[in-house]
Amino acid sequence: MKLNDIQNQKDTRKIPINKVGVKGLKYPVVLQDRSNGTQNSVADINMYVELPHDFRGTHMSRFVEILHHYHQETIIDNLEKLLKEMKIKLDADVAYLEMEFPYFIKKAAPVTKEESLSSYQCGFKASLGKAFIFEMNAKVPVLSLCPCSKEISRYGAHNQRAYVTVNIVYNDFVWLEELIKIIEKSASCEVYSLLKRPDEKYVTEKSYDNPKFVEDITRDIAIALKNDSRISKFSIEAESIESIHNHNAYAMIKSS
Repeated sequence: MKLNDIQNQKDTRKIPINKVGVKGLKYPVVLQDRSNGTQNSVADINMYVELPHDFRGTHMSRFVEILHHYHQETIIDNLEKLLKEMKIKLDADVAYLEMEFPYFIKKAAPVTKEESLSSYQCGFKASLGKAFIFEMNAKVPVLSLCPCSKEISRYGAHNQRAYVTVNIVYNDFVWLEELIKIIEKSASCEVYSLLKRPDEKYVTEKSYDNPKFVEDITRDIAIALKNDSRISKFSIEAESIESIHNHNAYAMIKSS
């Protein structure tokens, strides 16, 4: 039985569409893992192409069809190949892929060395037009302790969880683990999934001895990224979920 292909009809309105495709697709992916070679995760994926002015619609099913060809392979190694296939099969000049996923790293508690897995929300953005463009990001939970509160208080200082999101463009490969470590080292202290009492003591005292504003955290990360010759472009956002204020503290730095 022949079915009409309506999206293949010509459009006469002469208006191109910058991005058209599928959004919010959950799919299993294989990621590069510095310690274990690979790890499996489930990503939220957006896939788009540029639609010429004379095409009424795109073929939505082809996005998932193309993605399925690569879901058992390491996704970052195949991004350019995947985007090229999107351009060919969807007759497009530009193709885009965005994905976010939980990434797990085994961490040992600072004193007892008890091991557990910590989760980080990470992602990639890639596009292929005349050139391949790739951007990587990580959102990392950390501790921040207010220097001002410590200075003016007799008994302690307010501290809280903060979230730092860093986006980078690199010219030589950077591991997610490396990016996450840069962020954690720039905070008052890193956070852990599993802490025994000696570990809690360590984390509490370390953050007290290393007070940081969100301004301090973003500037320290910026210095580390600028000093890494592999990284050509970056943006940094830090948001402190304030424990004594009815608002959050925020800072952002973007490379020129």
